[in-house]
Amino acid sequence: MNNTKSLLRLFSVNLLLFSAVLFSCNSSTETAKTDSETDTLTNTQSTTESATPANLKAEAILSGTYTDTTLSGNATFEEMNGKVKMILNITAPAKANQSVAVHIHEHGACGDMGKEAHGHWNPTNKQHGKWGSESFHSGDIGNVQLDKDGKGSLEMETNLWTIGGDSTTNILNRGLIVHGGVDDYKTQPTGNAGNRIGCGVINKL
Repeated sequence: MNNTKSLLRLFSVNLLLFSAVLFSCNSSTETAKTDSETDTLTNTQSTTESATPANLKAEAILSGTYTDTTLSGNATFEEMNGKVKMILNITAPAKANQSVAVHIHEHGACGDMGKEAHGHWNPTNKQHGKWGSESFHSGDIGNVQLDKDGKGSLEMETNLWTIGGDSTTNILNRGLIVHGGVDDYKTQPTGNAGNRIGCGVINKL
């Protein structure tokens, strides 16, 4: 009788030990599987994120070059799908109800009343003209009409510009000039657009 009880007790203890070991193995397997799935998901997300580059952006903050002519504004540039979109805003109260010419110039400098920006940006050696015509500079943006408060805006999109591309398309570190007159699209090489009343440098954001 005592032998039977001892055998039953020994069997019960072994059964409990076996169950504990089996449970421990299953838990380890599930944890390993969960960790593996998490690593796979994380790696997939990282690959997807790195395969989608952010759009390139740049901006020029405009300010007046003459003490008696208040001017402010900005131009934002965003490169996406092989094109650069520009949104230009100008405020020049002294030029209310008039048009002013805007061009991209060669150098990113605004000293000496904008003269340090040098001439129009013209990397392809074209004749000056209206944007989209037979011949025009890459920097020939054109005229912007200002309202009764001297505010005006312009939007355009082109594949002739890049933000950080080669020297024939890169707009970074160039001067954005606002002229006091209108561009006649004929006079070489400036369009007879008048003094440089505003200037800003195109910098990458």
